[in-house]
Amino acid sequence: MIVAEWFTGDTQLADVHAIRRAVFMEEQGVSEAEEMDGTDAEAIHLLIRDDGVPVGTGRIIIIDNKFYSGRIAVLKDCRNKGYGDFLCRLLIRRCFELGGETQYIHSQTHAVGFYEKLGFTVTSEEYMEADIPHVNMERHGDITGRCG
Repeated sequence: MIVAEWFTGDTQLADVHAIRRAVFMEEQGVSEAEEMDGTDAEAIHLLIRDDGVPVGTGRIIIIDNKFYSGRIAVLKDCRNKGYGDFLCRLLIRRCFELGGETQYIHSQTHAVGFYEKLGFTVTSEEYMEADIPHVNMERHGDITGRCG
């Protein structure tokens, strides 16, 4: 059974950090200083478990009333099973429910097509973040379809 867990603050982060460490630091070579950026305490976190096993995570940070989804990660062995789509739909829905009519993402360029399928559009030129090419993306409104 797939379960989505929401929580705030910097407690309950062991599974979240384990996923982010595996995906961003070990797979992609992002430094610990860049990945553990000190903003987890004010974030809204989402953790997806399948039969109790953590498989994916993401977070929402609100800055100047702008709703940013980020640190979206699914473990390598769990990709292409729909977890990422489910995770992002839940993040979009939560942003919208909290008043975020527009949602923002800093997307790695290789993931642009994935986010476009969820209604995001590119709004910037390519730039480097953590030595990985990124673009800014945004979408408007709620999301249709099953979110859990």
